[in-house]
Amino acid sequence: MRFLFWILISFLIIANAQNLMLLKEFNGEDLSGFVMSEKYDGVRAFWNGEILKSRNGKIINAPKWWLENLPKDIALDGELWSNRGEFQKILSIISNKIPTKDWKEIKFMIFDSPNFDKAHWNTKPLNERLAPLKSYLATLKSHPNIQIIEQIRVENNEAAFAFLEQIINNGGEGIVVRDANAPYESGRSSNILKLKKMKDSECKIISINEGKGRFKGIMGSITCKDIFTNKTFKIGSGFDMNMRKNPPKIGVIITYRFQNLTNDNKPRFPVFMRITPKD
Repeated sequence: MRFLFWILISFLIIANAQNLMLLKEFNGEDLSGFVMSEKYDGVRAFWNGEILKSRNGKIINAPKWWLENLPKDIALDGELWSNRGEFQKILSIISNKIPTKDWKEIKFMIFDSPNFDKAHWNTKPLNERLAPLKSYLATLKSHPNIQIIEQIRVENNEAAFAFLEQIINNGGEGIVVRDANAPYESGRSSNILKLKKMKDSECKIISINEGKGRFKGIMGSITCKDIFTNKTFKIGSGFDMNMRKNPPKIGVIITYRFQNLTNDNKPRFPVFMRITPKD
C-alpha cells in the first residue's frame, strides 16, 4: 500500500512539473550573434501567475508580501538568488515550509517569460516574450525582488570567454549564452548554452575500480586522494579505451579538472586529464 502511495506521489510531481527550457553544455559552437549573461547559482523557479514552483513542480512557499508585486497574468522563468556564493543559504531560505523574513534577501532573476497556454507565444523572440514584463515593471514604484537579467550581445567567442573570465574573477559561477531569436523550447535546447571555467588539481590513485556494462572487465573508474586537500573521490570520465584496458598503477599522481567544489569540498564533475610527470 505504501509503495502505491509513493507511486501516486511521483505521478503527481511529474504532472505538476512545468516543461521548462534547460541548458546544454557549450561544446565549441560559434557564439557570434548570441546574447550572454551571468549564470546565477540559485534555485530555478517558475511563476505561472498564481503559484511559484520549482523546476520539478514543487510549490515554493514564498511569503505573501514577497509575491504581491509579481504579475498575475505574466509567466516568469528565472532563478531565485541573493548573492554569489550563497547557494546553500538560498536553498535554506526557500525550503522552509513556513517562510521567514529572510525572503527579503531573495531576488527573482528573470531570463524568460514563456506562455504554455497561449498559442504561438513561445515562438516569439526573447525580447518580445519579455516585453509585457518590462511594461508591467514600469508601472511599479519599486520591485526589489524582481529583476530582468541583462543580456549582452556576443561579438565572437573570444568576447564570450573574456566575459566568462570577468564573471569568474568576481566570484560568479559561469555564463549563459543563448540565441535571442530562437523560440522557447521545453527540455534541453541547443539554443541556450552554459559556459563554466574548469579548474584543475592533482590526486594520487589509491584504487582501480572495475567498470560495468561496456566497461565490464576493464577499468570503470579510479578512486584517488587529492594531494592538496586529502579529499577522496572517484573519477570515471576522461579516460580513453587504451587506458581503461591498461590503467595507471596505484600510487601514480594524475592531473584532473573539475567545475567547482561540493559542500564537503570535494570536486564536482572531476575529469581525468593526464598522468602528472614526475619532478
